[in-house]
Amino acid sequence: MIKKAVIPAAGLGTRFLPATKAQPKEMLPIIDTPVIQYVVQECVDSGIEDILIISGKGKRSIEDHFDRNFELEARFQEKDDESLFNQLRHIENMAHIHFIRQKELNGLGDAIYHARFHCGNEPFAVLLGDTIIDSVIPATQQMIDTFEQYRQPIIAVENVPAEKVSRYGIVGGTMISKKLLQLNEMIEKPAVDKAPSTLAVAGRYILTPDIFPILEKTPRGKGNEIQLTDALRILLKHHGIMAQIIEGKRHDLGDKLEFLKTTIEFALKRDEFAKPLREFLKQIIREK
Repeated sequence: MIKKAVIPAAGLGTRFLPATKAQPKEMLPIIDTPVIQYVVQECVDSGIEDILIISGKGKRSIEDHFDRNFELEARFQEKDDESLFNQLRHIENMAHIHFIRQKELNGLGDAIYHARFHCGNEPFAVLLGDTIIDSVIPATQQMIDTFEQYRQPIIAVENVPAEKVSRYGIVGGTMISKKLLQLNEMIEKPAVDKAPSTLAVAGRYILTPDIFPILEKTPRGKGNEIQLTDALRILLKHHGIMAQIIEGKRHDLGDKLEFLKTTIEFALKRDEFAKPLREFLKQIIREK
């Protein structure tokens, strides 16, 4: 059973400047809920309550968000606002959340290497802090179920249009079921004619502690950073790795347009916004 999760959240979020000049991109809200809260909720819904968040400079608000706020609690109790009071307590008690700071931005691989003492000799989940996967069964739970059967590291993937493969890490291998692939190669942002498939890495992993000694020795790669993909390629030479096509929709919230689309989609699922927002969107389209 996977009992621990790691959420890397140390990036600068430069694509969302100036909004991210003084706040983490992971704290940008989808309506009224920070992106990272959705990620933590996915862990909890997958049965994981021991979570390590890898943060960085200027990320203190993430820690504050999951901490207790006595002043707000007291105010809502005075106003007898049980709904908001319960929301606060839910956030504070979601999971056992720990924090460690990546003092230098040395890449995703380095961020995960910071989790070696927390995870020890246990397998663990990795969820990127700026990616939401909307699904009936949590994406991490889907991967845990597969790991329990095969006991191999797993990379979540999704099908993308062929013309977009150059934007993603792409995997190749042998299909062993409709949803599972035994990997034999991983290529970072390949040209269309060099891509082994249209299966793109989707921001979720189940890793084993075998990755830590490899990360320790992985040389710096693209951007002069320690890349997780490079370490996984080395691991693949000695150990089986699987890719799993996740059932659900991935929202990459490191992209501004995707962020806007996600906000609209999530708003249309909420009763208080769905009807007026739909009418507003129809009105805009008519006027255009």
